[in-house]
Amino acid sequence: MFIDVYCSGPAFTNAILIACMETKKAAIIDAPAGSAVHLLKTLKDNELTAEMLLLTHSHWDHFVDAAKLKKVLGIPIYVHKKDAPNLSYPGADGLPLFIEVPEVEPDHFLEDGMLLDLGNIQIEVIHTPGHSPGGVSFYIPSESLLISGDTLFKGSIGNLSFPQSEPEKMWASLDRLAKLPPETRVIAGHGEETTIGSETWLKHAKQTFGE
Repeated sequence: MFIDVYCSGPAFTNAILIACMETKKAAIIDAPAGSAVHLLKTLKDNELTAEMLLLTHSHWDHFVDAAKLKKVLGIPIYVHKKDAPNLSYPGADGLPLFIEVPEVEPDHFLEDGMLLDLGNIQIEVIHTPGHSPGGVSFYIPSESLLISGDTLFKGSIGNLSFPQSEPEKMWASLDRLAKLPPETRVIAGHGEETTIGSETWLKHAKQTFGE
């Protein structure tokens, strides 16, 4: 499987491009400000065809370039229903917008347990609310890979002080992720990658990060 991680935008957010190299079908996961040019070039250079844009959640820093990519590539946008309003009305989640954020309409709603086929790769959707109501993680068992958005970071978790954050749901979400195989590679929405096994605090996340 092809993986490219590109950090961009004022919040240093990761745009992630994954692809099945047997079929050349690709998916973009999150589209921070300034990522579109890099993603389009990477697709072209590797002769990949984008099939979908998946959003881990709808905080503005994760979808600034979504409208541009949808227009250029003609690909559908997937987001959890609970986070969808912020795509249509950026700022609806109560977070201040530090830059212009183009509105964009989602095409499909992600649900817990949903399986998405990307060529010969299957992506499992895990609903991981807490940081946002509709936050999701994308798990690819065949590649031992988890794309965790802003739920799980290396050594930390997503901010729980935002207007729509739900701390109690975060602990349950992290508990679900803790049950994945320890060798699972984790690429988060910000920062460096890690593994499930390296985050030894996961099993007692509330005691570590709760108030």
